[in-house]
Amino acid sequence: MTTVTADIAVSLDGFAAGPNQSKELPFGEGLEDEQLHTWMFEHAEENQAEVDAILGAGAYIMGRNMFAPGRGEWDLGWKGWWLPEPPYHAPVFVLTHYPRDPVELDGGTTFIFVTDGPEAALEQAKAAAGDSWVSIAGGAATLNQYLTLGAVDELRLHIVPITLGAGERVFDGAGGLTFDYASVRPTDHVLHVTLRLPGT
Repeated sequence: MTTVTADIAVSLDGFAAGPNQSKELPFGEGLEDEQLHTWMFEHAEENQAEVDAILGAGAYIMGRNMFAPGRGEWDLGWKGWWLPEPPYHAPVFVLTHYPRDPVELDGGTTFIFVTDGPEAALEQAKAAAGDSWVSIAGGAATLNQYLTLGAVDELRLHIVPITLGAGERVFDGAGGLTFDYASVRPTDHVLHVTLRLPGT
């Protein structure tokens, strides 16, 4: 059975993004300096094991807002935030209500757009992952859908010591879950907490 993991950086009060995300503010208000992710980019060496785990999956799933800032019909000139070479190097299944042809980019990343819901995207991602695992890449609303489905075997929260007070919160609408602690590792800028479903 294919393991499903999820990595997400969150504030102390559980937000993965601030309010009013846009092209100019991809992580929303209050995160103009991308404070939730400096541990990955400015302090990657002390967090290398966690970064490697994020980027080791055989396939990924993300919500449309993580791929593009707009809503409605696609701007076909937009090919993601990570040009020219995204970090995934694997198929990435993007949840959307609007069909679009796959987007192939350098380094082996192909964005595939799925219009028939999270379960269909998960089925496709598992088939694409082969002997590896599937990672739910985010954002919070997408992760919450898979948490509600009980589909996440291992949840890795990367907790940054700031508060936002508003925005997109992990676990909204995903009550009744029970996890076991698998590991807790602090570094200078983030606390890495790995949770697993009992029995996994």
